[in-house]
Amino acid sequence: MADKGKALERSSSSEIDAFLKKTRELAPTGKGGGRLLFALDATASRESVWDRAMQIQSEMFLAASKVGNLSIKLAYYRGFMECYALPWTPDAADLLGKMTGIHCAAGATQIERILNLALKEHAIRPIDALVFVGDCMEENPDRLADLAGQLGLVGVPMFIFQDRHDAIAEKTFRHMATLSKGAWCRFDANSAAELRDLLCGVAVYAAGGRKALEAFSHNRGDALKRLSHQVRN
Repeated sequence: MADKGKALERSSSSEIDAFLKKTRELAPTGKGGGRLLFALDATASRESVWDRAMQIQSEMFLAASKVGNLSIKLAYYRGFMECYALPWTPDAADLLGKMTGIHCAAGATQIERILNLALKEHAIRPIDALVFVGDCMEENPDRLADLAGQLGLVGVPMFIFQDRHDAIAEKTFRHMATLSKGAWCRFDANSAAELRDLLCGVAVYAAGGRKALEAFSHNRGDALKRLSHQVRN
């Protein structure tokens, strides 16, 4: 697990720019509305920042719900082999209630199970993106890379938001994002406003496409404006 005592590091402008550059590859299917799989690491190493993370993620869901036409499936893992996936729902209020009721529990990461879930769900009905928020990686990186590559081949980009600074996890997460044709960015309290807008932007775009993102980005931060500009072009 990542060291709880290590200070959070601010997302650099280059990291934000790299994330924005990749988000233009996100292309909603347009078949019956957007579908977003949102996965969380709820192991004990994230407990100290859990409340702040919940606030940012909750704002993402609320922003997406205002656009409509987006279904979200919430998945999370924690403890000893606990991995849960809630039903798809367009009801942000219902989803928020369930998400804020999640508590952290000590255990190893189960990212492979999340990636397999994404592939399974996409085979049943196409999903537009997978958002993953986590801080560490304790699995076979080659296996995770293979699954991320499979997601890229079927058109499911991973948008990975990393808590803290775990060098091993960062290397693997960046590689997974590249293979899935998605993006990686740091997720921390120092850049909460930008990351909240980026999370919201991904969700809004999955729900309503380019026009919805352009409307959402009006009068908001520079990071989201750059996202809207790159998607538009």
